[in-house]
This record gives sequence, C-alpha cells and structure tokens, in this order.
Amino acid sequence: MAVMKKKGNKGLPPISTASLPDVIFMILFFFMVSTTMRDQELMVRYKLPTATEVQKLEKKSLVSFIHIGQPTPAMQKKFGTAPRIQLNDSYRTEKDILDFIAAERDKLSESDRALMTVCLKADDATKMGIITDVKQELRQANALKLSYAASKSMGY
Repeated sequence: MAVMKKKGNKGLPPISTASLPDVIFMILFFFMVSTTMRDQELMVRYKLPTATEVQKLEKKSLVSFIHIGQPTPAMQKKFGTAPRIQLNDSYRTEKDILDFIAAERDKLSESDRALMTVCLKADDATKMGIITDVKQELRQANALKLSYAASKSMGY
C-alpha cells in the first residue's frame, strides 16, 4: 500500500507585478487629464476684500481677469511699490484695457461674447482712483458685466 503524503507548508505564491505598469499609466493619465495649468503668472500681490454676500461664477471660461495690486517682491526692484495693473502676463496701463477687452472678445465664440464678464481682483488697500480709472476704460470698451473678487467673511 502506498501512503499518500501531503506536502508540507507551502508558502503563498508571489504576487504578480505584470500589471503594475498598467496601473501606473492609468494613474498618470488620470492626473494629466484632471489637472489644470495656471493661465497666468501672477505678478501682483493682493489681499482680497471680504464680503458677506458672495456668488460663485458659473462659467469661468467667459471670465477675463484684471489684477490690481502691488508688484511681487521680485518685481518691486524694477517697478516700485505703487499699485500696478496686470493684464494677462504683463503690467499695463489703463489705456491698454481697450485692446485687452477686444482681444478677449475675439477669443470667444459669437454667441458667448454677450456673456463675457470682467473680474477685478484688486487688493483691499488699493486706492479707488485706479479702480475708477479701470472702470471708466471698461465702459468705453463696452464691457459692462463686471464682478469684483472677494473672500467670504464669516460674520456680518
């Protein structure tokens, strides 16, 4: 009679790493698709004013931003500490706003041009004179939909 012998404690087989590169590439593609790149390099510093009634903008692709504030510390050596206007990636004056609005409208489709909004992101310590000058130029450019960026305050 033959005796059947059970083989002893065999360990678990090793985990196959053949599918590991596939998982890595899926994660890589996920992050490539889901992240957004910053459109502009911020060249001004600003602390947004606080507001109690804040609404989020629905369609950010229809919003053009005008940044107003002190130049960043790296730019202060060249441009000083006076508040500056940043349109896209460069400092501009109030007179350049007409061209900026025209260029931003040209980027949009014909049906979306009426829905274009200009958002002012200004430092809360900026003098109203520069804000008023910007608003006057926006009126001349017929950019009448204007929003102000603000951070939500907790109290009233």
